[in-house]
Amino acid sequence: MKLLRFKTGDVEKKGVYIDGKVRRVLGSFFDSFAVIDEVYEYDEIHFLPPVIPSKIVCIGRNYVDHAKELGNDVPEEPLIFLKPNSALNYHEGIIIYPDQSKRVDYEAELAVVIKKRCKDVSEEEALDYILGYTCFNDVTARDIQKKENKFTRGKSFDTFAPLGPFIETEFGNFDSLFVKSYVNGELRQNGNTKDMIFKVPYLISFISKVMTLYPGDVIATGTPEGVGELKPGDVVEVEVEGIGKLRNYVSKE
Repeated sequence: MKLLRFKTGDVEKKGVYIDGKVRRVLGSFFDSFAVIDEVYEYDEIHFLPPVIPSKIVCIGRNYVDHAKELGNDVPEEPLIFLKPNSALNYHEGIIIYPDQSKRVDYEAELAVVIKKRCKDVSEEEALDYILGYTCFNDVTARDIQKKENKFTRGKSFDTFAPLGPFIETEFGNFDSLFVKSYVNGELRQNGNTKDMIFKVPYLISFISKVMTLYPGDVIATGTPEGVGELKPGDVVEVEVEGIGKLRNYVSKE
């Protein structure tokens, strides 16, 4: 099932995407909800981030080839950093190219959405805490990241966390999904989650022993090789097999 948040006019709503149409739901994605008789065409809605997380937990260098392409060592433990929820962006939203940066990159990722309070869980328990999966673009001011040798400022600008368009709740095998990015229609990344160094259950367990995860929190699981530069005017897309395609537009304005 594909869950989403959207607007029609000024009204925020929740829905499910079924057979090419959006059907409104009432209730909570994290508890229970009902599909009602209110249907919208895909092209008549304004997408919102599918969840509003208290935090976005990101994993750096979780693919060997990506670590190598940036000249970094492969980590022995998950490398954790955070993005603020003020960076949230949505399907068809604008990525604002900040004046402080001369080099902004795309990073296509599979993201996990947490379903319920999660603290000190084991790998064996971890899958019970997942609501679903979505597409994520870990937009990065690469020049700032390299200059500071830190992650926070370069990854935290407003609009630098596009998420969506859907949360897919029904996956057969999340361990072997293609993760791709496109810039202006050209394929730039073509990775697979089978090449992750640290798999999803391990990441949830590891993170939950550091910080409590709450319903709607997002874990971005890292990007495969092929990251590269974005310029104002570009259209960037992140595609995760079985979920869909997240599209954003880069602008100085």
